[in-house]
Amino acid sequence: MYLCAVNCLTKMKKLWTIILLLAPLAVFAQQVVVSGNVVDDKTGEALGQVSVSAGRVSVVTNDDGDFTLKLSETPGKISVSHVGYKTRYLNVTSGQTGHLKVRLRPATIQLREIVVVNEDPRELVEAAIRKIPENYSMVPEMLKGFYRETAMKRKHYIYVAEGVEDMYKTPYNRSVNRDRVAIVKGRRLLSQKSSDTLGIKVMGGPVQAVLMDLVKNREFLLNKQEMDAYDFKMGTPEYINDRLQYVINMEPAEIMPYALYHGKIYIDTERLAFTRIELELDMKDKEKATNTMLVRKPLGVKFKPRELTSVVDYRYEGGVTRISYLKNTFRFNCDWKKRLFATTFTATCEMVVTDSSSEDIRPIGTRSSFDSRDSYYDKVEYFLDPDYWSSYNIIEPSESLDKAIQKLVSKYRRN
Repeated sequence: MYLCAVNCLTKMKKLWTIILLLAPLAVFAQQVVVSGNVVDDKTGEALGQVSVSAGRVSVVTNDDGDFTLKLSETPGKISVSHVGYKTRYLNVTSGQTGHLKVRLRPATIQLREIVVVNEDPRELVEAAIRKIPENYSMVPEMLKGFYRETAMKRKHYIYVAEGVEDMYKTPYNRSVNRDRVAIVKGRRLLSQKSSDTLGIKVMGGPVQAVLMDLVKNREFLLNKQEMDAYDFKMGTPEYINDRLQYVINMEPAEIMPYALYHGKIYIDTERLAFTRIELELDMKDKEKATNTMLVRKPLGVKFKPRELTSVVDYRYEGGVTRISYLKNTFRFNCDWKKRLFATTFTATCEMVVTDSSSEDIRPIGTRSSFDSRDSYYDKVEYFLDPDYWSSYNIIEPSESLDKAIQKLVSKYRRN
């Protein structure tokens, strides 16, 4: 049985699409590993998706707040930043780079810092669009990234795929048509349980780093026709990386032939640069939501969409703002005939840019690039090597994911 979707930019606005089915980053000769855990200073709760960087090399924490940063030399200092928190700068010395405990304090906005904006919040968005040539790269760049996609049936993992990738980016005054992604190294595992008769793949997953660069790929959201379908309202300001942000909320205002989104846009108050975009697919019209997520399904299976959320982060470094992180989450139910209860599935895919270069850049050839019509599952092989990532920077697997990987590996070996 197959349940699938095609990832392409169409009038139905399909940036995120999934397949349901039966069952280069920097490499260093001498490596320094900086690792630790990030928590909320007041509650002690682990913080996920926290940016940890040393210059242009960066990673994000996993859901347990853990991170590992692999470098060619002791960095001297690392920065740890997260939306709504004050950025921490930690001194790092040789021999004391492991098991760092980082506590982030919520950023308090003083009354004098609150910016009162009288103009239409949409005008702020349009002003930020006009400032894109000043704030984003105007030269070709090569980004290094780590990509992971997972699928869960109820509360257990049935599929894991991950890899490192090169991403060629043309200047931001050009379209995304010539931007390319190439797999450097990748691996996958699929559940061997006979009861897991339905699995999940994300079509064109690694290419989402191109298509979901919403500041550059403005055909999807940041253009007049699309923005006319939304209401814009000012939200409560937030801090990102110690910089005050305008927060603009978006809500559907028109009836379109496709599903719209509830969104939140963060814009740097000084530079007027987009720093973060959050989107949640409107689920009021289940048919439209299904059409956004799904194209084909097995006979006898009913697909019920529950959630599609996306986060796109941008990071300011060396005078240039670049895409730094993205995460998509899909949740849906599948009903089978003659079954009493529906089964819940969750698919996620995320990518972190771990390094970037602007010198001696050559485009990725079409033959070497990953196509948006491809599935990552079909391009990589099963893995069993515990040291597979060696010196590559990755998003550390959470404790639950790490256990799931070990379980999938164990079952694969037995079979």
